[in-house]
Amino acid sequence: MERIAMSQKERDDLDWLKRIRAGTITQRAGAEKMGVSDRWVRTLIKRLNKQGDATVVHGLRGRPSNRKLSDEIRRQALGIVKQPDWHDFGPTFAAEQLGKLHRIQVGKETLRGWMIEAGIWQPKSRRREAAHFWRPRRSAFGELVQWDTSEHDWLEGRGPVRYLVRMIDDATSWSWGRFVERDATPHNMGVLWEYLDKNGRMVDVYTDRDSMFAVSPRPGESAEEERRADRLTQLGRALRELGIGSILAYSPQAKAYASYCTFCEPQTTFSGKRRRLASLTPCAFRGGLAPGCSYSQSSRSFNG
Repeated sequence: MERIAMSQKERDDLDWLKRIRAGTITQRAGAEKMGVSDRWVRTLIKRLNKQGDATVVHGLRGRPSNRKLSDEIRRQALGIVKQPDWHDFGPTFAAEQLGKLHRIQVGKETLRGWMIEAGIWQPKSRRREAAHFWRPRRSAFGELVQWDTSEHDWLEGRGPVRYLVRMIDDATSWSWGRFVERDATPHNMGVLWEYLDKNGRMVDVYTDRDSMFAVSPRPGESAEEERRADRLTQLGRALRELGIGSILAYSPQAKAYASYCTFCEPQTTFSGKRRRLASLTPCAFRGGLAPGCSYSQSSRSFNG
């Protein structure tokens, strides 16, 4: 008798059936282990007594499927698909037309395989999308601070535009910001000094590659030449003197992540903003925001 190779699943099922037959476990427990019903277990036990170990092996193992289409149908289908009028038919449309025009019933995936084997159809390679993983947060407050400026029109055109320079701690998401007249080096330097005065020195800051933070490389200059030139902005020189590391965002994804720290525009109407700002003198006057008004994300409020 020909020896039949079993899969691991079939060997496990055979072991459970023999235990059930020996009485070491119940039929219900064995059925749960095998993932079948109690009734099917009783049927398999009867077959095991008659057929032996081959009971767990499918009867069509090594034999063609009963649903396999004949070679004659395969030749007819491919002969039609190879015709010039069918040169631009894909497997799905070709299978529909074979059934409609020639009464040849064949599944689209079966026809796809036939067409690929015959060289009529080229399978489209599925591009594997790049996986982007969230980097882990820093472990303690002050290890990394994200720094960016929001250009949101806080007063919706009804007053002078103020810029919000905002800093957010990476480990705790605690943030602090200040409204300034212009997004310029002196104002950002003042915000940095006030943050250091309140919270102490951070280890690193994470910013975009704005001209305030980074000097653009010169045309034709290599990375090594740029490193040797050691050109710094005023903010870059200040960070170096303070011993604070500077991490610049290079990719669009990193830039968007850095810009996240400035996305805190209130989801309220202008009248609601006026009511909130009116009680915060001197930060609010004549419907405007005075330079030096701060914003705290932890309380979502304006502070003078």
